[in-house]
Amino acid sequence: MIIWLASYPKSGNTWLRSLISTYFYTKDGKFNFQLLDKIDQFPNTKYFEKFDDPFLKPESSSKYWLEVQSEINKDKKIKFLKTHSALCTIDKNIFTDTKNSLGAIYILRDPRNVITSISNHYGKNIEESLNFMKDEKRVLLNKKDNRYLGFIALFSWITHQKSWIENKTFPTLVIRYEDLENRTFETFKKVFLFIKNLTNQKIFFDREKAKKTIVSCNFENMKKLENEMGFPESVIDKRSKQKINFFNLGKENNFNKLLDKKILDEMNIIFQDQLRKFNYD
Repeated sequence: MIIWLASYPKSGNTWLRSLISTYFYTKDGKFNFQLLDKIDQFPNTKYFEKFDDPFLKPESSSKYWLEVQSEINKDKKIKFLKTHSALCTIDKNIFTDTKNSLGAIYILRDPRNVITSISNHYGKNIEESLNFMKDEKRVLLNKKDNRYLGFIALFSWITHQKSWIENKTFPTLVIRYEDLENRTFETFKKVFLFIKNLTNQKIFFDREKAKKTIVSCNFENMKKLENEMGFPESVIDKRSKQKINFFNLGKENNFNKLLDKKILDEMNIIFQDQLRKFNYD
């Protein structure tokens, strides 16, 4: 059964994925990039290549979402999957169901800090990035040999977070990126206890291993590893043809310093309900 690690892009999913994979899949709590392979991304093109389907439309692969998840769950083991997809229905095809999913952990981040990371990651200016976050038809696509194999229904930032946070299908733990950043140990322990209760496993929280995991997965170490080895999930800038640093600003990503007043005022209006709801002052 699947436990989803879900988030809007650039909201801390890779960090949480690193913490979970390091804690659960190592003996010493020491992180390396290979550990991220323990928590695969869904949808992923590799899951759909086997189908004898032309995948002519971007959303064609949605009809196979549940079939692929059933295949992933064949071994009847607990597994984590990362996703940036909204919890949605496309052409009457639901993203997941209770036969395949135990629950989800949704990582939420202040949209005023998401926008600068979106700008860096996708090579967009701030205005383009805001339009990206407002777009109710926004999807992420991956085309291979003229087949649309990688379709991620993103939608707007507001719609995306609502789809997961307000879902009644299965238990969902919501954690704020800012709490993971400022109260890492307490927040990670909350994640551990959620996983323990969800899976009914008789496992105890190893405080010392958790501390080692947190140190090993801190931003400075991740950025250092990327500089030394590269990071397979970083993308190529379409203009410069150079890889864009995935681990970019860390705690220096501060909207008060990086956004001009016009954009900030606009975002405060657009996202005012969510900023209030999630205690983003």
